[in-house]
Amino acid sequence: MLTPDNLKYTNDHEWVKVENEIATIGITDFAQSELGDVVYIEVDVLNQKLKKEEIFGAIEAVKTVSDLFMPVSGEIIEVNDYIIDNPEEVNNDPYGKGWIVKVKISSISELDELLNSDDYEKIIAV
Repeated sequence: MLTPDNLKYTNDHEWVKVENEIATIGITDFAQSELGDVVYIEVDVLNQKLKKEEIFGAIEAVKTVSDLFMPVSGEIIEVNDYIIDNPEEVNNDPYGKGWIVKVKISSISELDELLNSDDYEKIIAV
């Protein structure tokens, strides 16, 4: 499983990449492999302010449907329309073309509560 060192992670298997005060968010390689083939992604919170751990969408795979949880508080400023039309990219490239939303972070200090790659790898170790 890929767990890039330059990202932060949640216990719910979302990843966060921060550039300035903008967080790009997606699901981890582990999460996409557990879900199986992703067939649909729903995100209808563009321009909404959400708090950490609130649901910002859902991801549907052949096997199941899972909620997506905000890793940090902030305003959803962009939704990746490409994956809405091509949900399989979450499986093919979860850390690249498969990102889900971009968020303007309202509380930078919340990033300190996220996991680094080593800690996340301990959680997913079976």
